[in-house]
Amino acid sequence: MPDLIITQVETFKVAPRWLFLKLTTAEGIVGWGEPVVEGRAATVEACVHEVKEHLIGHSAHRIEDFWSMIYRGGFYRGGPILMSALAGIDQALWDIKGKAFDAPVYQLLGGAVRDRMRVYGWIGGDTPEALAAAARKRVANGFTAVKMTICDEMEWIDSPAKVAAIGDKMAAMREAVGSDVLIGVDLHGRVHKGQVKAIARVLEPYDPFFLEEPVLAENNDALKALHDFTSIPMATGERMYSRWDFKRILEQNAVDIIQPDLSHAGGITEVKKIATLAEAYDVALAPHCPLGPISFAAALQVDFNCPNALIQETSLGIHYNVGADLTDYLADPDGFQLRDGHVPLLTKPGLGIEIDEDKVREAAATGHNWKSPIWRNADGSVTEW
Repeated sequence: MPDLIITQVETFKVAPRWLFLKLTTAEGIVGWGEPVVEGRAATVEACVHEVKEHLIGHSAHRIEDFWSMIYRGGFYRGGPILMSALAGIDQALWDIKGKAFDAPVYQLLGGAVRDRMRVYGWIGGDTPEALAAAARKRVANGFTAVKMTICDEMEWIDSPAKVAAIGDKMAAMREAVGSDVLIGVDLHGRVHKGQVKAIARVLEPYDPFFLEEPVLAENNDALKALHDFTSIPMATGERMYSRWDFKRILEQNAVDIIQPDLSHAGGITEVKKIATLAEAYDVALAPHCPLGPISFAAALQVDFNCPNALIQETSLGIHYNVGADLTDYLADPDGFQLRDGHVPLLTKPGLGIEIDEDKVREAAATGHNWKSPIWRNADGSVTEW
């Protein structure tokens, strides 16, 4: 078996808002990763190149060693930038290792536990009627699960009318698709703890699949009380970056579904550990992924291997994808073979996809400067997006 020494590190900022990473070994094996924070692509790119001196000359076989070196060796650890840079590198190292062994990553993690993975599609709309129409369209396209953000900007404690409007939207969607379709509801951290209970109360009659980010991650101390208040399964984790971030909410029995992001939470190496930790607390895994094809492929590799993997987010057709969509950078546009709301077991080695490098390089010549919008309340104060 060759040493798989890394000799080249390249990054590509591509539309709509993604950052791709290409690692090349002395033997000519290539691995792809997706290290990015939405709206901070250039910052994560700088971090990738900052740790480049540790990556050049390192063996792609020694993934755990590299992970520990970058996480522990810098004294200051964690956070979205470092962990996202490390996540993309980790994905690329696993891609190389899988290709060297001619096996999908899930085989190297212990093998598959399922033959296909259910995914959910994003829907959007400002009115109950628009959301209902979007949900029906997703179901017509084969999805059996959908998710949406159900509110816009919110005051610290907002009006009863805003709360009632949330219930109206959920009611319209449930009537549109029936009880067999799963409907995830994302509060996106826009709601403060004083109003989550009222919102949960109006949603409960329509059986949401989960209530995502009911509060911001920095307010996770409120999750336990909210979890115990409602029958809706609680989900969170997209703004949590390591097993240590997840440890407390698992110990407190404050969450039912964890949602680490394969491009933010340390990559395949760390999310596999987070998933195993969650399994010990009888908590499901549903990786966050509103990003590109490499991040999605990495998430699927973990999903195929983890017994508690419940469902997988996909960015296909999401409103952020302006200028490029999920499969546009694949050599085979049908590379994920998404059918009937599921992705079948990926069989190609590594991450299981083939990136069209010519398209990536062409797109990187233009790049992007995507930023998160800044939202303000009627009084001019900044609120959560």
